[in-house]
Amino acid sequence: MVQLTEVVDEHFQEGQPGPGEDEDFTDTDSEISEESEYDPENETLADRLYALRDIIPPTTRGYISAKVGAVTGAIGTTLSIGGKTLWVVSSSVLLLGVPWALAWSEEQQVVEMEKEMKMREMGSEILTAGGDPAVTGGSSTAAQVGAALGGHDAKPSL
Repeated sequence: MVQLTEVVDEHFQEGQPGPGEDEDFTDTDSEISEESEYDPENETLADRLYALRDIIPPTTRGYISAKVGAVTGAIGTTLSIGGKTLWVVSSSVLLLGVPWALAWSEEQQVVEMEKEMKMREMGSEILTAGGDPAVTGGSSTAAQVGAALGGHDAKPSL
C-alpha cells in the first residue's frame, strides 16, 4: 500500500526581503470599493428586461424564443419571396411593356398621319372644285371645308 507524506520546503517558510507591511495599503475589500456603482437613472429598458429573465422559467423562455424565431423566419421568407416576385414582375413589364408602348405610339402616329392626309385630300378637292358652282352646289369654299370638318360653321377669327 502507498503512504503519502507531506514534505515542507524550508524556502517557503522564510520571509521575503522587501518593505515591511504598510498599513496604508488598501485592496479591493476596502470601504471605497464597497460603494455600489448602480445608478438607476442610467439604466435602460433593455437592461431592465434583461434583468427580468430569471423570473420566467427556462422552459417558457425556450418556448417563447422558438415562437419568435418561427415568426421571424416566416416574415423573412415572405419578404424574400415577395421581393423575388416583384423583381420578376417588374422585369417582365420592362421587357414586354416598353416595346409594346413604343409600337403603340408609332401606330398612333401613323393613324394621325393618315387622318392628316385625308384632310389634305378633301381640302384639295374642295379648293380645286371651288371655281365651278355646279360642282360645289352653289356654296362657298369655306362652307364646304366646314362641312368636311364636321359640319361646324366657320367663325371669323377677328
